[in-house]
Amino acid sequence: MNPVDMLQLGTKIQTFKEQHPRFPAFVKKVGKEAIKEGAIIEIKVTSVEGQDYVTNLRLTPEDIELLQTIMSKNA
Repeated sequence: MNPVDMLQLGTKIQTFKEQHPRFPAFVKKVGKEAIKEGAIIEIKVTSVEGQDYVTNLRLTPEDIELLQTIMSKNA
């Protein structure tokens, strides 16, 4: 990733944190307490039309390693 893209990404992440202040705290708490091998992450998105989309995944050691890497880069 080039430096300009990294700078833009950092700005977008900061804007996201400002617009959704409770979400980073939630992610931090979950990361410390619940991200373990075998844990299940479920994601639900409700469209503006009211349609629900739901999926889940059971965490593997590789998933945890990736999540820890992402979280350490965005701390």
